[in-house]
Amino acid sequence: MKTIKYCLLSILSLVMLNCNEKQKSLEIAVFETSASGKKLKSIEELPTETGDAKIKLLPGQQFQTITGFGGSFTEASAYLLNQLSQENRKKVIEAYFGSAGARYSLTRTHMNSCDFSLSNYSYASEAGDMELTSFTIDEDRDDIIPMIKEAMAVSEDGFKIIASPWTAPPWMKDNNDWRGGKLLPEYNDTWALFFSKYVDAYKAEGIDIWGFTVENEPLGNDNNWESMHFTAEEMTQFVQNHLGPRLEADGKGDIKILGYDQNREHLEHWVDQMYKDEASSAYYDGTAIHWYASTFEVFPKALQYAHQKAPGKHLIQTEACVDAEIPKWQDDKWYWSKEATDWGWDWAPEKDKPLHPKYVPVYRYARDIIGCLNNYVDGWVDWNMVLDRQGGPNWFKNWCVAPVIVDPDQDEVYFTPLYHTLAHFSKYIRPGAVRIGFELSDDSLRVTAAKNPDGSIAVVILNQNEDEKTIQLSLGERSSNILISAQAIQTIMIN
Repeated sequence: MKTIKYCLLSILSLVMLNCNEKQKSLEIAVFETSASGKKLKSIEELPTETGDAKIKLLPGQQFQTITGFGGSFTEASAYLLNQLSQENRKKVIEAYFGSAGARYSLTRTHMNSCDFSLSNYSYASEAGDMELTSFTIDEDRDDIIPMIKEAMAVSEDGFKIIASPWTAPPWMKDNNDWRGGKLLPEYNDTWALFFSKYVDAYKAEGIDIWGFTVENEPLGNDNNWESMHFTAEEMTQFVQNHLGPRLEADGKGDIKILGYDQNREHLEHWVDQMYKDEASSAYYDGTAIHWYASTFEVFPKALQYAHQKAPGKHLIQTEACVDAEIPKWQDDKWYWSKEATDWGWDWAPEKDKPLHPKYVPVYRYARDIIGCLNNYVDGWVDWNMVLDRQGGPNWFKNWCVAPVIVDPDQDEVYFTPLYHTLAHFSKYIRPGAVRIGFELSDDSLRVTAAKNPDGSIAVVILNQNEDEKTIQLSLGERSSNILISAQAIQTIMIN
């Protein structure tokens, strides 16, 4: 009898132990994209052994609130979609904005033309029209507006739009040219009115503008394509005395104004001027940045400095792309190879050459997004959503790569690994999520984590190693083992 009781107690203890172990395991879903060919693949089998790498999540440590992730509506992208069959056009829109796709939540578009337009144009082409009575967005009606409306129709949660001018109309500038030059002081109020009229015109189309950047790349681009120059002091004066008051007077004070909008190596100087005092910072809602200063450096000190200078304001990455390259067609391997070069490979000053080595496109994207998030950036926007096999159209022939490449002549669509890389963030880290802390035992991995408004936690891991890694992921007393492939990016969702 004692033997039977002992056996029963032993069995009960084992059952209780197993139940406790189950209670302590994390309820997770794992998705992986890898150089070996996985593309947001659901990973069902998890390792039983514990690896050397450990990630301990610290949800009590909370940082910035996430605004969103996405890409840009350019005339080039919208024009190309118009050349595709309805089936493929819908496929691309659904892939970016649909519930089964990347679920983009933060986007950008250009006011007036940019290099990724078919030609130079302005919404106010009549010289001397101080009241902008001739203002019209007709140039956008064939391409950009239909693309935005189709995206709105398939997006369940909606998305925010940031609008950026590359230049004022030439007649408002001191050089009367699309490229370079400065805004003439007598047109400060007219140019501010231009922003307000743009909001009204898009509103009439059923499209809300969430925010503006004051000027794309105010430091200029060597007069290659549309540009207009501002110093940090000049931009702040324009925002403080013209743009901010105009939007406020027109009942548009809730529209965000983001300053700067160029590379991070000059960020500290710009935020010093933007947020110099209460008056200078009053109308600024945040700062916009680009990534072109380096193919590997995130500039964490500059990002932290910008956050500390204005901790209550946005810090948003508004443009990034594989630049100075013609896209590789149906060649996933290239996007995982250290073969890409950027403008700085050829043109950077000698002192900056080390910042522009060859790089792996997937790693550059994943490293930058993770690095930005871990240094207080709250939004990350890619450049063109769609380009052709040449890397255009672009009137200046400034070829670049997009996550989706199309061949309109053959009606073919290629989703590059960059698309899946971006989706690892945009699909799973949702607007309103809060970045949380973590401890990482393996510094060869890159990690970030955020808690979504629904309570789920998204953890993104980048493994650049040639070997797979087994990782123990823990949250409080619960933990799970995860295997990440060599050369892979994973998103782990904890419910």
